[in-house]
Amino acid sequence: MNYPIHAAVRGSGKNVVVLLHGFGGIGGVWDDVVAHLDGACITIAYDLPGHGLSLDYPKAGSAKVAATAVLADLAARGIDRAHFVGHSMGGAVATLAALFDPERVASLTLLAPGGYGPEINGPLLRRYAAAACAEEIRACLAEMSSPDSTVPETTVRDLAEMRNRPGQTEKLIAFAAAMTAEDKQGVIPRENLATLAMPVMVVWGTDDAVLPYSHADALPSGFLIHHVLEIGHMLPEETPALVADIVSRMVRRRQRRRPDVPACDS
Repeated sequence: MNYPIHAAVRGSGKNVVVLLHGFGGIGGVWDDVVAHLDGACITIAYDLPGHGLSLDYPKAGSAKVAATAVLADLAARGIDRAHFVGHSMGGAVATLAALFDPERVASLTLLAPGGYGPEINGPLLRRYAAAACAEEIRACLAEMSSPDSTVPETTVRDLAEMRNRPGQTEKLIAFAAAMTAEDKQGVIPRENLATLAMPVMVVWGTDDAVLPYSHADALPSGFLIHHVLEIGHMLPEETPALVADIVSRMVRRRQRRRPDVPACDS
């Protein structure tokens, strides 16, 4: 039996960009990024299993289940190749999708991806999982962002509406408990990452309070690394224009990675 996973599809063109949100989010967090892409490609913004309109997806909770669900949905849509963009937990989902089905993944743009190192701010994520009202959600997002960033009120409103659905907050609490057990997260082995042949860009804010940007150290030599100065964990909301520019550049990149590209700062 095929189970539905919700997606918002926008734009047109020959290139498809898959957008995967972080833990506790929904596909709508990409709206500002999509606006900056200005319809130049087809974007598919998913509500990952257990989140938003994909709340009841069976066996939700792990990045593996989410990656399998996204790949199955793309296959059902007849999409043979797409550029994947993942934030936080969505970055882990995108990475696993590339490992599971590398021919379907044209490139990876990973924004502070989960699974790239064991350290994780468990207390903050567990508090965010339990945040049910707008004030609590706003406070958690502010702590995840740079002190100079402003939390978008549209994001707060949409996440509060999401969490009003019966069973949503309880599911997030359970997910967070499993994901941050002993304040550690599962790690995708570096030797597995080294097998990825598509272009990969890892983007990390230097003020990240959820996942330290040192997780971008010692990645395979073909990976591009972009440190964004004075930006926190919430890259799609804090700097959507930069994210859209990076995505556009990745869509245009040739498929052969350049080796040994040094890190850059902005």
